[in-house]
Amino acid sequence: MSDEKDKPTLKEKLIATKEKWAKAGRLLTGKSDDAHANRLPPGQKLVTNWPVLDLGLQPDVPRDEWRLTVDGLVENPVTLSFEAFQQLPQTDSVSDIHCVTQWSRYDNHWRGVASRDLIAHVRPKDEAAHVVFHAHDGYTTNVAFHVFAADDVMIAHTWEGQALAREHGGPVRIVIPRFYFWKSAKWVKRIEFRRDDQPGFWEVRGYHNVGDPWTEERYS
Repeated sequence: MSDEKDKPTLKEKLIATKEKWAKAGRLLTGKSDDAHANRLPPGQKLVTNWPVLDLGLQPDVPRDEWRLTVDGLVENPVTLSFEAFQQLPQTDSVSDIHCVTQWSRYDNHWRGVASRDLIAHVRPKDEAAHVVFHAHDGYTTNVAFHVFAADDVMIAHTWEGQALAREHGGPVRIVIPRFYFWKSAKWVKRIEFRRDDQPGFWEVRGYHNVGDPWTEERYS
């Protein structure tokens, strides 16, 4: 019988399983819809609950201790407390969630800071072409600047009228509705503007660098 300490942690098992999914092309249907004609992307199943997915860690970050650093290629780098974050313009939004593990959930009500308002506050430099999100659990993910700047993108602190729960990324997470939800980093602590792309946690483990659900960009 092997020593308990030699057993893989939940996090390692999860990562290994999802890497196998990427290699096997799990869930790919080959029915991509470039025109986004259907609300439900190919290969997805609609749910009414909100499944909890993480890397085996759920950081506990009290609101009064949470800080968001926005830096890199910006004219006005900032580190915001939760109170200062709430002093930025607040926006309400409704959008769908599409998870690469096959489920989708319609009509999620969010409140937070629209990315366009954060962008206006920090003033990215002309050479900023990419954005990397850094989370409290060590997770990172990347998007092109124009993806982050879209009108429906939000840094959210509220879901369905309630403070965003810890298991779903509270106190604050990214919401990018048009892409698979691994791009919407939970427990976000830093938003970095960069000249060059920097693939994140799943992107270097076989997952697509963009992640459009309608064109089935699940894997690289």
